[in-house]
Amino acid sequence: MDMKTPLLTPLSLLLFLLLSFSPKPSNASSPVLDTDGHELQTGVGYYVLPVIRGQGGGLTLGASRSGTCPLAVVQEQNEVSDGLPVKFSPANASTGAVHLSTDLNVLFDAATICVQSTVWRLGTYDETVEQYFIVSGGVLGNPGRDTVSNWFKIEKMDEDYKLVFCPTVCDTCRVICRDVGVYVDGGTRRLALSDEPFRVMFKKA
Repeated sequence: MDMKTPLLTPLSLLLFLLLSFSPKPSNASSPVLDTDGHELQTGVGYYVLPVIRGQGGGLTLGASRSGTCPLAVVQEQNEVSDGLPVKFSPANASTGAVHLSTDLNVLFDAATICVQSTVWRLGTYDETVEQYFIVSGGVLGNPGRDTVSNWFKIEKMDEDYKLVFCPTVCDTCRVICRDVGVYVDGGTRRLALSDEPFRVMFKKA
């Protein structure tokens, strides 16, 4: 029986090419998971805990290096302490899951002695120790040039997560892009920009 080879019409050829070369889904669209395997949710409290144990506990607020407000973001000295819960608020959504590589406000769900917000922000450069520290007193929402120092991201690091400062809320701003790590300042473990990321996990409060 004589069988003819089917020919691709221009339309079917175009569909074939689009399907063949369509970009694969990026990790950027993946939701962040907590320690129970559930998606992190906007506005819900979570403890940010170290993956590597034995060098402190969760995150909390502590005295700044100057001893004045705003308070600094530090790691609990006691390994068994979960610290204070934080909430995440994406720049592009008010509800729903928290995703990788998304600009986020991070804020402690707590009251402080300082008359300032508990929203995280990047502090000014500390010349005495040549560090950028993470402090409180940021602005919630309003993404743009005026709030560029208030936005962080969660990124995947092997099977763990890390926090990153690399805001994309201002197209015309020149920003630093660095991992968030831990700077040991005497007896205090302060969050700061670092070449050595702080591996973290998120436990629902």
